[in-house]
Amino acid sequence: MRTVVHGDVHVHYGQIYVHSEAGEPFEGDLSACFAGQRNGLCGAAVRGHLFLITGLHTGEVGFTAEVHETEPPDAGGEDVVEASFRADGAARLVTWGGEDWWDLELAPGDYRVRYSGTGMDAGRERDTRPGDEPRQDTYLLQFWPAPPAPDTVVRESSAIAAYWHGLTSRTDRP
Repeated sequence: MRTVVHGDVHVHYGQIYVHSEAGEPFEGDLSACFAGQRNGLCGAAVRGHLFLITGLHTGEVGFTAEVHETEPPDAGGEDVVEASFRADGAARLVTWGGEDWWDLELAPGDYRVRYSGTGMDAGRERDTRPGDEPRQDTYLLQFWPAPPAPDTVVRESSAIAAYWHGLTSRTDRP
């Protein structure tokens, strides 16, 4: 296992992204990224991109990204979803507006991704967190090689996750 991101990362509008360099151009279209999905936290419907939702609207959240050789055990986050991701080139974790990014060190290929959040409701209630205040919400993003498979909600504990999952369930699915 390699930890490729660990620490505070800035989110804005409750969003952060993963972009694969050779993927389709990213337009930031929330509806397209979540089209046909069951989960509302990790939009993976646009090849080469992940649209990640956080509880906090603006500020620093705790964020860790890991790359595994095989499926890792569930780390026990309060809200957990899984989806498939295709890395067609260099893949990066990217902040809203592209101001900061971190190389995820993924080889080209198909991956399963598990996105786990803890404290999402506390982050939502806080809304904005300057860097000098205690963290309210933390996130873990795990990748491992796997063939494409439908997305799934592994665990739902927060009201904000239920809200986002509910939005995807009301959209038209192919």
